[in-house]
Amino acid sequence: MKTPSLKINILSSYIISQVYIIFISIFILPFYIKYMGAEAYGLVGFFAMLQGVFALLDFGLRPTISRQTAQYNGGSLSKLDFRRLFRALNIIFIFIAVLGGLILLILSKKIVSDWLKIENLTPSDVLFAVQIMAISVCLRWMTGLFRGVISGFEKIVWLSVVNSLIATLRFPLVLVYMYYFGFTVRSFFVYQLFVALLEFSLYSLKSYRLLPRLNTNENIGWSLKPIRPIIGFALSVAFTSSVWIIITQLDKFVLSGILTLSEYGYFSLAVLVSAGVLQISAPISGSIMPRMAKLQAEKKFEEIRKIYLNSTQFVSVVVVTAGIVLAGVAEPFLFAWTNDIDLAKNAAPILTLYALGNALLALSAFPYYLQYTKGNLKNHLIGNIILVLTLIPMIIWAAINYGGVGAGWVWLITQAIYLVFWVSYVHIKIEPRINIEWFKSFLPSLISVYIFIALFSSWLTLEESRLIIILKISILSLLSIVISIFSSRNVFRGVRKKLIYKKDLLSKLK
Repeated sequence: MKTPSLKINILSSYIISQVYIIFISIFILPFYIKYMGAEAYGLVGFFAMLQGVFALLDFGLRPTISRQTAQYNGGSLSKLDFRRLFRALNIIFIFIAVLGGLILLILSKKIVSDWLKIENLTPSDVLFAVQIMAISVCLRWMTGLFRGVISGFEKIVWLSVVNSLIATLRFPLVLVYMYYFGFTVRSFFVYQLFVALLEFSLYSLKSYRLLPRLNTNENIGWSLKPIRPIIGFALSVAFTSSVWIIITQLDKFVLSGILTLSEYGYFSLAVLVSAGVLQISAPISGSIMPRMAKLQAEKKFEEIRKIYLNSTQFVSVVVVTAGIVLAGVAEPFLFAWTNDIDLAKNAAPILTLYALGNALLALSAFPYYLQYTKGNLKNHLIGNIILVLTLIPMIIWAAINYGGVGAGWVWLITQAIYLVFWVSYVHIKIEPRINIEWFKSFLPSLISVYIFIALFSSWLTLEESRLIIILKISILSLLSIVISIFSSRNVFRGVRKKLIYKKDLLSKLK
C-alpha cells in the first residue's frame, strides 16, 4: 500500500508544479508587453527560441544519463562505471556549451545588424541582450545533464519544488526587479543571467551530492570510452527529439529574421498561448501509454482498443474543444486578458491558426501511442521525416511572403493533411480495422463544437467590458464542453454512469 501512495504523491507534486509553471509563464506575458513594450518582448521570444534550438545539440544525452542513473539504482552499473560515465558526459556537455556559447557571442553583432529587425531599441542594448542570452542559454542547457541525474535518482519532489522556485524567479519576480532597476532589456536579461546562474548552481550541487562515493584507490579518469556502449540508444533518442524540435521551432527561427521585433513579439505571444492546448493533453498521454504497453504484454488486445478509442474521445472533448474555442474567441480573449486592443488585433489571427493546428496535432499523436504499445516506431519516424521535409520549404516560403499568419496557415494545413492521410495510413498498416471507427470517435464532437463556435463567436465584441467578455467566454466554453460530451457516445455514457452512481449513493445515505 505504501508504494502506490508514494507514487501518487510524487506524481501529484510533479503535475502540480507543471500546472503552476505553465500558468505563471502564460499569465505574466501581458505584463511584459505592457511594461517593456512589444519590441522588447520580441527579444524575449527570440531568447526562448534560442533555448529551443540549442536543444538540438543535446544528441540524446540528457535522457541517456537519466536512463543510466536509473540502471545504476537498479544495480546494473557499478559505482565506478557510473561515475566514469557521468564524467564523460560532463566533458561533452561542457565542450558543447562552451563552443555553442562562443559561436553565439561571435555571431552576436551579425545577429543584431543582419538578422533581427530593430525599430526603436538601440543596437547597443540589443547587442548586450544577445550576448547575455548566449551565456544564459548555455547555463540553462548545462542543467539538463544534472536534471537527468536527479530524475534518474527519482528525486521528483525536489525537482518539482526547485522547478517551481526557478519559474517564480524567472517570470513574476523579474517584474519586481525591473520596478526598481528599470523596465529595460538590459535589466531583464541581467536578471535572467542571475537566475540561470542560480539554477545551474542548485542543480549541479544536488547532482554531485547524489553521486555515489568511491574508495580512495578507485580512479575515475578522463576517458570518453564509457559512452560507447550507450551511443546507439542516445542517437536514436536524439533523432526523434531533433525532428520534433525542428517541427516546433522552425517557424520561430525563420520569422525571427523576417518580422520586426515588435511583430515577432506578438507572434511569440500567440504561439505560446496556443501551446497551452498541447500541454493539456500531456498528462493524458503519460497515463495511457504505460497502461497500453502493459496490456500489450498481457495480450489483452480488445482492452487496448477500448482505451485507444475512449482516450481519443476524451482528448476530443477536452483538448480539441479547448483549441476550437480558443481559436473562435482569440481576439476578445486576448483583449480581455491583456487590455491591449492593438495586441489583440495583431496576435489573434496567429493564435486562431496555431490553436486549431495544435488541436489537430493532439489527435495526430494517437497513432504514436499505438506504435509505442506495439514496440515498433518505424512508421512514426518515417511520418516525422516526411512532415519535416514538407514543412521546412513551406514554412520558409509562407513566412517570407506572408509573415506569422502565413506560417500559421502552413501549420494548420500540414496538421490537417497529416491527420487525414498519414494517420489513416499508419492505422491501416498496424491496426487495419480501427481507422474508420477511430475517426468516428472524435469527428461528431469536433464538427458540433466547430459549428457552435462559428455561429455564436460573434456574440463577443470588443466594445464590451473585459469582465463581460470573460463571462461570455466562460459560458461559450461550458456550452462547448456540454455539446462535445453529448456528441461523444462513450464519454457521455461514462458521465451518465457517474451521475447515476452519485444519485444512488446520495439516496442511500438519506
